[in-house]
Parts: sequence; structure tokens; C-alpha cells
Amino acid sequence: MLEVIVAIFILSSLIIYALMGGADFGGGIWNLLAFGPRAKRQREAIADAIAPIWEANHVWLILVIVLLFTGFPSAFGAMMTALNIPITVMLLGIVLRGSAFVFRKYDVKDERRWNTLFGMASFLTPFFQGVILGALTTGLIRVEQGSIVTGFMAGWLTPFALSCGVFALGLFAFLAATYLTLDTRDEPDLQEDFRRRALWSGLALAPIALAVFLTSRRGAPAMYHELTHWWAPLLLVWTSLFAGAALIALWRRRFVVARFAAIGQVTLILLGWGLAQYPNLVTPDVTVANAAAPEFTMRLLVIALGFGAVLLLPSLAYLFYVFKRREPG
Repeated sequence: MLEVIVAIFILSSLIIYALMGGADFGGGIWNLLAFGPRAKRQREAIADAIAPIWEANHVWLILVIVLLFTGFPSAFGAMMTALNIPITVMLLGIVLRGSAFVFRKYDVKDERRWNTLFGMASFLTPFFQGVILGALTTGLIRVEQGSIVTGFMAGWLTPFALSCGVFALGLFAFLAATYLTLDTRDEPDLQEDFRRRALWSGLALAPIALAVFLTSRRGAPAMYHELTHWWAPLLLVWTSLFAGAALIALWRRRFVVARFAAIGQVTLILLGWGLAQYPNLVTPDVTVANAAAPEFTMRLLVIALGFGAVLLLPSLAYLFYVFKRREPG
């Protein structure tokens, strides 16, 4: 039971990371793709939206990693070994993105170079995050007696895993553009720019999602089987309703509704992935049950999570209140 609780915390942290950190990556994507006479203002709006909280958003990724190596050490070892290459690239992307975001404020002469690096790292990182999640479900990463027997290339170069990477890019770009429609409420021309980007990227998600589903039949058969269970159509209907509501709200310029609908859409997508993946952590050999740490460790971990939540959640809520509230006038 304790291992299930920790697994739920991991999935919850991934969802929050996608909703917060994922939107930051999406902002970097639009920073790179900014064009036209308002390109500079678009980049400034993105920087203003990201700057106060982008470091805090990585708390959730750190929490996922800590929970994995503490609660499921053999799963952590298998993931870090088999997916060493994409994980290393992802971490390099996170470091380069953060460095470029800071340096462009101080190195004014080369601001364009730092903007480009910031945008490219923002493309690279979520793509490989999607690839990693996709690779874990392919069934091609095999573990025998705690050792990886399929090398460093298994799983993550498949059409299914690569399509998951493209889907993550589109999802984060859509989320960021939707958020930015509210962050630019005092600049109607910029708000309209991000509204159009949100509509384009939101519409593009449908064919990409179809490609992910079709490639899963051979690329991730266990997940495909789970996605054809009775609960999957219900989840698909609700996800589609949230997606449609977000697009309609964007079209009608109901930006608050669009933000909440986009949050619901992303949450249900990741919840569906978690349900389809359970009980596997690395399909098919590493599961929540056989990878769990000793019960004493899991009990201490759950207690620490409870105390940590009491400290962390109010602090993050106050951070958002301070930096994201709208000043009068």
C-alpha cells in the first residue's frame, strides 16, 4: 500500500511539473519562434511571465527523482542506465536553458545568441522528456536480476517514443501560449498573438495524439492494451471535452476559461498515461511492487512527504501570489 501512495505522489508531481515547468519550456519555444514587428515585445512578455518562478518549478522534477531513487531504487537504476543518453541530453538542456535565460540579461551585445540558445534548449528538453516517458512503456528495455540486458539504445529511438517527444513539445507550447493570453491582458496586440499561437498548437495536438496512439499498437503493446480498457474511452471523452472547451474559449476570447480547460486537458492526459502504465515503472520487468524499497524506508518516506507538503505547498502558493497577482491600475 505504501508503494502505491509513493507512486501516486510521483505521478502527481509529474503532472504539476508539466503544468508549471512544462509551460516554461513552452514559453522558450515561443521565444525562439517569435517573429514580426512585435517579436521583441513577445520575448519580453515571455521573460516577464517566466522569470519570477522558473527555478521554483523544477522543485517538482527534483521531487520525482528523489522519490524514485528513495522509494524505488532498482527502478531508478534501470531508468538511469538504460536511458542514460536521453536523460543526459535532457539535463544538459535544463542547464543550458537556465544559463542562457540568465546570461541574456547581462550580455546585451550577444542577447540574440543567448535567446537562440534559450529557445533551442527549450525545444530539446521537453522533446526528450516525452521520449523518456514513451521509452519506459515500450517493453523493449529488459531487466534481468537487476541488470539491464538491452543496452543503451533500446526503446527511446522507436517511432512511438519519438512521437511522444513531439507530442510533449506541442502540449507544452499550447499550454504556454494559453497561459500567456492572460499574462498579456494589458497588451491586447500581444494577447492576440498568443491567442493565435494557442489555437494553432492546440489544433496540431489532435493529429500528433493520433500518431502516438497508432504507433503504440506495435511500439508499446502493453500500453495500447490498457488504452482499450473500459476506462480509457471515458477518459478520452473527458480529455476531448476539456480540449474542445479550451479551443472554443480561446476562439471566443474567454482566456480564464481557456487556462482552466487547458490545465484539465494536460492533467487528464498524464493521468491516462499513469493509469495505462500502472503497475509498471519500466515495462514489463520493473513494477511498483518488485522495485519498492523496504517497508521501513517507505514509511519514513511517506511521513517526510507529509511534513514536506506542509512546508512546500504554502511557500509555493505564496510565491505565486506575490509574483503572479495583478497589481491594481
